[in-house]
Amino acid sequence: MEIDPSAYKDIVFFTGAGMSAESGVPTYRGSGGVWSQYRWQEYACQTAFEEDPQKVLAFHEVRRQAVLACKPHAGHDVIAGQEKAHPGVTVVTQNIDGMHQRAGNRRVIELHGSLWRLRCPWHGVIEDIGEKYRSYKCRDCGSWLRPDIVWFGDRLDPWVVSEATGAIRKCDLLISIGTSGVVWPAAGFPQIARENGARLLEINPEPNEMSHLYDETIRTGAGSALPELFKKR
Repeated sequence: MEIDPSAYKDIVFFTGAGMSAESGVPTYRGSGGVWSQYRWQEYACQTAFEEDPQKVLAFHEVRRQAVLACKPHAGHDVIAGQEKAHPGVTVVTQNIDGMHQRAGNRRVIELHGSLWRLRCPWHGVIEDIGEKYRSYKCRDCGSWLRPDIVWFGDRLDPWVVSEATGAIRKCDLLISIGTSGVVWPAAGFPQIARENGARLLEINPEPNEMSHLYDETIRTGAGSALPELFKKR
């Protein structure tokens, strides 16, 4: 199978944990995932942050160090290359690791936030890239800075969900990569794209309960599938 991107006006790459796992980024769920080793109740919810913000921030610094030790793979490079060549390419991701941006993508909608941002309750969001945070507290008001991540018990940012849904709604090619897509709102994305007449393609080594919604499936990882799909012409 090979895709001619010039045949499509708007392409959305919808990526999940499997995309980053190919780069060695530890997953959060499942066997061997982060939450099989740590209790999310102590590190990834608002209550934990309020009880011990320093402990939570230190944990996220460890996560940042683990991510920075990994590099984008060939699949990331293909997606970044498609954005540079095609004005209608958007990435919608469930990942918080910023791997798409490191590969070169700029049009990235992050449903679950980012490891590389912090949030002050009074002064908004700031970028902070590196193994260590520049500061645990806001330099303007002294408030503890919270990682700008959707934690357990949080609601997704309605504006981000709206932006992602809008991109999915207008696309004519949706490529889902490394995600089961069973959690809302992600679970509704394939149907939204289908209602617009989009072509739906899934890249995932393992089938899941949403796979039947896709027109075509590729049962390999993105690192090998994407270079084959988007061969240089």
